[in-house]
Amino acid sequence: MTETKSTAAQGSQLITDVGPVALFMGVYFIGGRIVGSDAIYWATGIFIIAMLAALVYARLVQKRWPMMLLFSAVIVTFMGGMGIYLQDPIFIFMKPTIVNLFLSFLILIGLAFGVNIWRVFFSGIFDLPGPIWTILAIRWALYFQFLALLNEFLWRHITDSTVAESARWFDGLEFTEGLWVTFKGVVMVLSVIFALINIPIVLKHQKKDDDTATVTG
Repeated sequence: MTETKSTAAQGSQLITDVGPVALFMGVYFIGGRIVGSDAIYWATGIFIIAMLAALVYARLVQKRWPMMLLFSAVIVTFMGGMGIYLQDPIFIFMKPTIVNLFLSFLILIGLAFGVNIWRVFFSGIFDLPGPIWTILAIRWALYFQFLALLNEFLWRHITDSTVAESARWFDGLEFTEGLWVTFKGVVMVLSVIFALINIPIVLKHQKKDDDTATVTG
């Protein structure tokens, strides 16, 4: 695997990950001046379209269906579609929780049955020993659970939408819908930081083209 190919793949991944989120935030804050409280639905509709477009883009550029993106697109389309159809933002607020928990348990259940989903997702970019793939898989599974918990904490304390007071975990804690939307961008930054934290172990164990011996973790 050449460095150029790896860089191109990572660039494509960045476009498909960041693009839909950027559109979602832009439509919400700019469109909010026009459609008011319905901005969350318009932004979600654009987000669904962007996710599906990113999936097609990945297929055309990477010549494959990225399973992680595919799973996310299915959940986003279903939950976002339900929120728009029922005019209930709770479905939209819960969507990141479901996506992250689904990915986390997909990884962990796969490991329990001897299949490393993380390796399946990214073996086309990196060539690592089995134990290292396991370490990365577990790290990301736990990170996805952290994101799910964080999203639950945020949306349950939104006070300028239809979230019931009974959903709150802590009395007196108040967030706005706009803050929840903004935090989607923060999550992207956190994910980049978490990915950077894992770079040393990847670089240390990345197999070279001329490797003849098995590298152990």
